[in-house]
Amino acid sequence: MGTSDKIDNAKDRVEGRAKEAVGAATDNEEMRDEGRGKQTEADVKDAGEKIKDAAHKVGDAFKR
Repeated sequence: MGTSDKIDNAKDRVEGRAKEAVGAATDNEEMRDEGRGKQTEADVKDAGEKIKDAAHKVGDAFKR
């Protein structure tokens, strides 16, 4: 996973946590849910990047 991908995903996760916290504090379910969604989106992107990295490692192992 590239450094820029890690930074973007971390930024999305922090933004999601903030939105979720503000939504919970203001009793705004829509904002809370948006925050949770943003965190989930970052988690899915992380998982996809890890799968892609693993696939590259497997491909490299067969090139030897």
